[in-house]
Amino acid sequence: MSVITKRVNDMENKLKFDFNTTQKVMNLIGYIDSFKGKWESGVKKDSRFLKELRKIATVESIGSSTRIEGSAMSDDEIGKLLKDIGIRKFETRDEQEVAGYYNTLEIIFSNYESIDLNENYIKQLHGILLKESDKDQSHRGKYKQLSNKVVANYPDGTQKVLFNTTEPYLTQKEMTELMDWYEKVSSGNMIHPLIVTATFIYEFLSIHPFQDGNGRLSRLLTTMLLLKAGYDFVQYISFEHIIEKRKPEYYTALISAQKNRGLETEIISEWSLFFLSCMEELIKKLQLKYDPEKSKGGYLNERQKKVLELIREKKFAKTGDIALELRTYSINTIKKDLKYMVSENIITSTGTGRGTVYSILSCS
Repeated sequence: MSVITKRVNDMENKLKFDFNTTQKVMNLIGYIDSFKGKWESGVKKDSRFLKELRKIATVESIGSSTRIEGSAMSDDEIGKLLKDIGIRKFETRDEQEVAGYYNTLEIIFSNYESIDLNENYIKQLHGILLKESDKDQSHRGKYKQLSNKVVANYPDGTQKVLFNTTEPYLTQKEMTELMDWYEKVSSGNMIHPLIVTATFIYEFLSIHPFQDGNGRLSRLLTTMLLLKAGYDFVQYISFEHIIEKRKPEYYTALISAQKNRGLETEIISEWSLFFLSCMEELIKKLQLKYDPEKSKGGYLNERQKKVLELIREKKFAKTGDIALELRTYSINTIKKDLKYMVSENIITSTGTGRGTVYSILSCS
């Protein structure tokens, strides 16, 4: 039996779920993939509102993922830091971790389609993640040399050891085996990509290949694996924010299998269900903001809905007409709303300047 075949068999043993778990897993995958299909067929990828959602999700992802590891920065503080990220010097460790997470996430968003996921690329991402961190320069981008543990950090500063991880002398071997397994199951469509992602992240966290930054990198890799598998809607609602909110469950699900590490009883059913339920929650949160079946042409806030209703009543309207009716809003705000709705194909315009007339598209 080849090493790769043995590794595949070992991983498959961890996926031997009981009947009830299998049914729950299938139902969750069905729900997630159904939404994925609706998203792919019904969403304008260049929507300005989606771009705004991604900005919000980026801040939430950075905030949640770094806070899970002990950072004290709020989302508001992170938002302000990101506005100056190109020119700002990062004085504190929290700021350095935020900058590293942002830079790594942006690289993933921009390049995930062309990324060939392998050990070297994971090391590169780790190097970028810790690039701004003063205390991590000696080991960034390199596998660990000292034993480490998965530790839960709590707001009062206390820590709790959750489970032991792969010893340094075995790290290279286990990471190589993990990447071989990922390549084999990904190229052969042997296992559903959602289960592949959940399994990969569980193994990565169990190995804990780097001296520091493993938790943050695992969440970045989660995003990348989901994007590569076609679940591109994860850009618009923070997966990390859900993990932060469900932090006790997150650790409990990991521990449930990891306590049996290396044994036949190391079954990742609880972790897989937790992972899929987080995806389900992500979708429900996204639907509250942007439902691909209902959002024809984009999202409208309450003010924009009033503008649209006024145009619908009048059939044709100029900017001045709308501003006269909606006097609580400035004419510049009305102009921006009209420009946005035209760009989203919600309304149409004819003419130029003050003579521009707006009307409802026949498909709205």
